[in-house]
Amino acid sequence: MTTAFLSLPATAWSFFVNHFPVRTVEKDTFQFDPVTGFIHWKLTNKDEPYKLVITGLVEQPTTFTYRELNDFPQINQVSDFHCVEGWSVKDVGWGGFRFQEIVKRVVLKKNAHHVLFHAIGETSSKPYGQKYYVESFPLKELLDPAKECLLALTMDGKPLSHDHGAPLRVVAPYDLGYKSIKYVTGIEFIEKPEPGWWTLANPVYSINAPVPDERLRKGRR
Repeated sequence: MTTAFLSLPATAWSFFVNHFPVRTVEKDTFQFDPVTGFIHWKLTNKDEPYKLVITGLVEQPTTFTYRELNDFPQINQVSDFHCVEGWSVKDVGWGGFRFQEIVKRVVLKKNAHHVLFHAIGETSSKPYGQKYYVESFPLKELLDPAKECLLALTMDGKPLSHDHGAPLRVVAPYDLGYKSIKYVTGIEFIEKPEPGWWTLANPVYSINAPVPDERLRKGRR
């Protein structure tokens, strides 16, 4: 199955991006509009502006609007995506900003060593009472240029679709896919690592999830 995805021609890749069912654990209760920067809640038929909230071990909590995130210095990168289920997709085009752009805009406390990302919405199941998707990373990994971690706003030059994590998602190319949390609405600086939703729901999967070397293409190990 991995080989099949890695050999997709352009037309098939376009189909994958636009139509292939994307695994997600969130209930289908919201939709983000990149034109207005608002989230529409389907059950209440209400709209609210999207905000990325920065909390935890910082001197002053802060928020950023969707427009402000788009005003950060933007970069484009091409990365492979490796699902925990065993398949991979090569050369996915992402656009967004490095985590350093967040760090530049806050004052961290000395014991801020890890980062916990919070997602919009509610999950269908709630392992250990965790009602929505979360995922954690060591701060040093998010800031390591070799890890190529990105906070993505676009895919293939277009704003992220709902299935692919709009309005904002993490792209961690050298970690298995469950680490690349979608629908990011909160960034919390913490002292110690915490298990993410996927690890809580599936304890066989570790907090740390590097892609096995044999799944990485030559030159990306």
